[in-house]
Amino acid sequence: MTFDKGSLILVDYTAKVKDSEEVFDTTLEEDAKKYSIHEQNVKYQPKLVSIGEVSYPVLKGLDEALAKTAVGDKLTVEVTPEKGFGERDSGKVRMIPIRKLGEDAEKVSVGDTIEVDNKRGIIRFIGSGRVQIDYNHRYAGKTILFDVNVLKSLDAPNDKVDGILKNRLPVEDSKISFDLKDKEVSITIPEEILRADGLQIMKHFIQLDIFKFVPTLEKVNFVETHVNKQTKEKKTETKENAPEQKTA
Repeated sequence: MTFDKGSLILVDYTAKVKDSEEVFDTTLEEDAKKYSIHEQNVKYQPKLVSIGEVSYPVLKGLDEALAKTAVGDKLTVEVTPEKGFGERDSGKVRMIPIRKLGEDAEKVSVGDTIEVDNKRGIIRFIGSGRVQIDYNHRYAGKTILFDVNVLKSLDAPNDKVDGILKNRLPVEDSKISFDLKDKEVSITIPEEILRADGLQIMKHFIQLDIFKFVPTLEKVNFVETHVNKQTKEKKTETKENAPEQKTA
């Protein structure tokens, strides 16, 4: 069995550079710790992939390989530069006066990623009052190896909504809640992100994705519950200060 274009699947993977064995990305927290790339604020979970689509993309070479797999497959995918991060372009390497970095001039070092003129680049050289910035992708020109485990195909509407919410909402999976009935889904927004920057954007993309991947649905509701914390605190204080009831 292979996956059709637009299929939603869940995969675990660990990615490394072929020639240096440098592991730089993974969905597995255990591997992140093992290879010293663990980040405290990253939500480690299976990657949601939409085969042949831009909604939840992966590198072209990996996408093409996944389209030919089935649930349960474990494989190593080799992605060459032309289907990965692209070939290196010497025209994207610039030498600029270090003074252009302003206050950051004394803070940066070789290997740092910085933003200059609204473009992000990697510092390759510092000296003689100049700094060389490489605007190629960090892994341009590199062949990448992905150790992949195809976990699940999201076919049922309930599974698709669940997968989309786990990908889009920056909270623990246990705090994600929704109710899908007939042609309508109601999504409860977790309290801790009610005032989060970008919440409206999250909701926008969630509804776009749900309508795209579950076209039978006609309505998406977002349920927001705001608690009066002052009233809640007063009730707690009253309860704590209440006299104990003695029993005969």
